[in-house]
Amino acid sequence: MGVFEPVIELGRGLAETLRSFLFEKTVTVQYPEEKRTVHPRFRGRHVLNRYENGLEKCIGCSLCAAACPSDAIFVESSENTDEKRFSPGERYASTYEINMLRCIYCGFCEDACPTEAITLGDNYELTFTDRRDAIYTKDSLLAPVPTADMLTPRKVDAGVFTRSVPEMQNPSD
Repeated sequence: MGVFEPVIELGRGLAETLRSFLFEKTVTVQYPEEKRTVHPRFRGRHVLNRYENGLEKCIGCSLCAAACPSDAIFVESSENTDEKRFSPGERYASTYEINMLRCIYCGFCEDACPTEAITLGDNYELTFTDRRDAIYTKDSLLAPVPTADMLTPRKVDAGVFTRSVPEMQNPSD
């Protein structure tokens, strides 16, 4: 090892830094004004979805809570009536909470749901100033209703909704 070897290596490092600084395109994004698009498989903030008719897809089966490895989801179900209808079928989730401080964004809840009610969206802007703010309730997770006349709960005719999971339609019909 010669006397000038450390100086040569220092010069190489400085040359590499100058080359990348002067000739390579920057990838800086001005965040609040300009947002990057996320990859299709990105797992962000949870969303409780609705059917096209405005009813909630969640039937309160608690399979998402059972599949969650970090025990971040709490579901309490109640019975639907024809006077107060939240979802098709017999039950709905009267309480649905996700503790976002515990969530590891694994997607197991999404895989376990038989009605595709819970999905992980593309929202990555999650901030909390208090631990209580980190517990997302059903109201904050529900997707907005398509129109104002589709609000839940609502009154429906008796016998209209008899199944929790809609029947599959034959494409030839």
